[in-house]
Amino acid sequence: MKPARRILLPWLLWLLQPLLIATPAAAAPMRFVYPPPENADDQRQVYYWKLLEAVLESNREQYGDYTLEAFPTPMNYQRAQAELEAGGERLNIFAPGTNRQLEQKLLAIPLPLDKGLLGLRLFLIMEPQQTALDQVSNLEDLKAFRIGQRPSWTDTTILRHNGLSVVATDSFDGLFKGLQANRFELFSRGANEIRAEWLSHRESTPGLAIENRLALLYPLARYYFVPRTPTGARMAERIRDGLLRLAASGEFERRYRAYKREVLRDLPLAGRKVFRLENPELSNLAPPHSDTRWWDDFSAELGPAR
Repeated sequence: MKPARRILLPWLLWLLQPLLIATPAAAAPMRFVYPPPENADDQRQVYYWKLLEAVLESNREQYGDYTLEAFPTPMNYQRAQAELEAGGERLNIFAPGTNRQLEQKLLAIPLPLDKGLLGLRLFLIMEPQQTALDQVSNLEDLKAFRIGQRPSWTDTTILRHNGLSVVATDSFDGLFKGLQANRFELFSRGANEIRAEWLSHRESTPGLAIENRLALLYPLARYYFVPRTPTGARMAERIRDGLLRLAASGEFERRYRAYKREVLRDLPLAGRKVFRLENPELSNLAPPHSDTRWWDDFSAELGPAR
């Protein structure tokens, strides 16, 4: 090396040192892996993952790039929860109805993703049961009927808290078999779930019907949950920021209304007998019910029949 270069090189490195220190390597994209459907016909979660993509796009400039993908192997609610509790190495986000135990074990982003639509419940039944259900006029009458649910679902706790009879079945598909075998008379489903599930199971469960007179309504919030880890905390910060951005711009409301219109389009709700139930699992993390950004009262759908 020539003498002049020996002198200039250390000097240039000294001048560039602050810039090199202040310009770290680009951060890796933030990674989001969610559970896939439990079976090929299960479309219950599509809205929530498309919403999450919009959330992450809304603040890409502030938080950087991301990857969003489904885990390659189907898994049920319990396994998804276990993956997050273990730290989220393989799967690190899911979107269930909230309850107090979940909020202790995992990190919630407590902004309801479907404005409580999950808490508007209708019943799948076998057609011959409709005659008996036509006689139901109060909650005491309804208590004579058994309701099929998964043991891990928050709805199971809510229904039992309100004095209703619940038969717990571990398998989602097993609930349709249990209904057909008369192990219970009712299968309570979210108004946003029931028609798609009826369509996908009516051939394998002949006589399956959507009950046409009754509805349950309770405040049930569906949140995104992530692991209680430093990575999970960064994910939660970004998701909360993005949801608030979408709410402020009106994009969240637009997406919710389009989703509600789609899932309720062919579902008659007006004029139903509505039983309003308490939800002991809704913690004070939830926004107040007066906040119309995050809660829907469904008065437009549940009004008198025209």
